[in-house]
Amino acid sequence: MPMNFDVTLADIQAAATRIAGKIRRTPTYHSAGLSARLGVETVVKVESLQLGGSFKVRGCFNKLMGMSEAELARGVVTVSGGNHAIAVSMVASAMGARALVLMPKDVAPLNIALTRSAGGEVELCEDAIEAFGKAADYAAQGMTNIHSFDDPAIIAGHGSLGLELASDASGRLDHVFISIGGGGFSAGVGAALKGLDPAVRIHGVETEGATTMTQALAAGKPVPLRPTSIARTLNAPFATERTMAAARQFLEDIVVVPDIEAVREIVWVLQNGRVLLEPAAACVVAAAVASKDKFKPGERVGLVLCGSNVALEDIAAWRTQFGV
Repeated sequence: MPMNFDVTLADIQAAATRIAGKIRRTPTYHSAGLSARLGVETVVKVESLQLGGSFKVRGCFNKLMGMSEAELARGVVTVSGGNHAIAVSMVASAMGARALVLMPKDVAPLNIALTRSAGGEVELCEDAIEAFGKAADYAAQGMTNIHSFDDPAIIAGHGSLGLELASDASGRLDHVFISIGGGGFSAGVGAALKGLDPAVRIHGVETEGATTMTQALAAGKPVPLRPTSIARTLNAPFATERTMAAARQFLEDIVVVPDIEAVREIVWVLQNGRVLLEPAAACVVAAAVASKDKFKPGERVGLVLCGSNVALEDIAAWRTQFGV
């Protein structure tokens, strides 16, 4: 029996109140360039300017601010090769707690450096599967395991972005595009947007080689996979019953785009919008471009640009690799 999704609009509103002042309210604005390309008015939520370079601090602040002094004193452990690692480290440091981050050893060197500079301790593991096993061991010793996406407090915190987008978009949105890794971000933002306006159509976005949610929904259960996409921050090794329930409830569809298109949009957005995006954010632009035939005249589209943690040398290498 599939589980019911367990994060409500009220949970998200409470989280937004709790974390206000701890995070940035990132800008939401009309994009003339994307409106011209998509043929309808398009607004962007530039979450790539968030503290720590991605939306992840939202959920992490909500989670850690709900922990007791005793729990914080025992420290937190998490599995992440990317933005969640940076955010947990940053938030734990701000709250005086130790953060231990377990990372697959093939993770981007930039993310290891950013995690350490944010105050986290990094322990490298063979792969994500081994890392999740070790996290369970540390949790058994008293540390709190902060799951990167399968946690109601994390999801509710992430949902605060949806409240901001709805409030700042200067009118209702007909379509919103948002990327999916393990599905916690799209779950929270989807619950917020659909809770405020049930008619909004939310389109999930994945890259080829990181189709975690697409495969889980097709199989009717979480499917472990070894992702191969360059969009490393979308490379969750599995979805969960909770995030699948949210996807079934809130998503219109999931658009899958090739890595080359994500790279193409990194370059376009940087040159035309003066905003740096990682592949996990740029793929949302690619998905909207691929979907533009669905938009009717007069509709308004929102794009959630979720993060900017990417090394310039990686962008240069991908441009060479893909000829972009």
